[in-house]
Amino acid sequence: MHDRIAVHPVCFMGATIEDYVRECQALGARRVGFLSPDLLAEDGAMRAATALAGTELCVESVTHVFFAGAVSREPAAVRAARERLDRTIDSAAQLGARSIYMLTGGHGAPDWNEDADALCAALEPCARRARAADVALAVENASSLYAELHIAHTLADTVRLAERADIGVCMELFFCWAEADLPALITRALPRLQLVQVSDHVPGDRALPARAVPGDGAVPLDDIIGWLLAAGYAGAFDLELLGPRIEREGAAAAVARAGAYLDTLLREHGA
Repeated sequence: MHDRIAVHPVCFMGATIEDYVRECQALGARRVGFLSPDLLAEDGAMRAATALAGTELCVESVTHVFFAGAVSREPAAVRAARERLDRTIDSAAQLGARSIYMLTGGHGAPDWNEDADALCAALEPCARRARAADVALAVENASSLYAELHIAHTLADTVRLAERADIGVCMELFFCWAEADLPALITRALPRLQLVQVSDHVPGDRALPARAVPGDGAVPLDDIIGWLLAAGYAGAFDLELLGPRIEREGAAAAVARAGAYLDTLLREHGA
């Protein structure tokens, strides 16, 4: 599997940290990720470090939800969110992770700008801690069907939010591949782009999560990967596969097929 491909832990949802690491090793992956609740559980970061010891795997990213509820200005909620993220930053640094990408917490104000301002203020000391630890913080784009968890639902709004907070961007292709002027959005995002998440969509699939193995659907991945690499993106491509199609095929088989397809695209584009 190409060195720039990471395997997201949701591909093996429900697996222990140890089993997930073994699955990634067996697939020939070089980059893995973790979910912050797993790392923040008792001995979670230590278990991850032990599982990784003696392997050639490196940690690409940690997935984290900042506010447990809606984005808030309430002091107790802000303190709790900061404490969780600070602990996640420390765990990520311990494991040598490149980045932490976040869901923000859900919509709480009628005006998006109010939530954005509250989030930026709450994140500021954590962002300083992350920079000192050499861990990039990023925010991803996610469907408005997850409005209870997140406030940035297009790549354009995600870049706008990242610029306001002075943090990075995680580009989730499943939710932005059909946006207008995508090459221009990639160019704008590039200075902050920490991670690109890859899956596919089969037209007619309506339910979430309804992801497909890259190459099985309508997402023009060949073009998008080409635009990213031509723009100068030098980071990882994170396979995030889940849903009925993946379950029917089996996670290991689906990830192996996805890795082979993405490996071919990356090499064809000179990565």
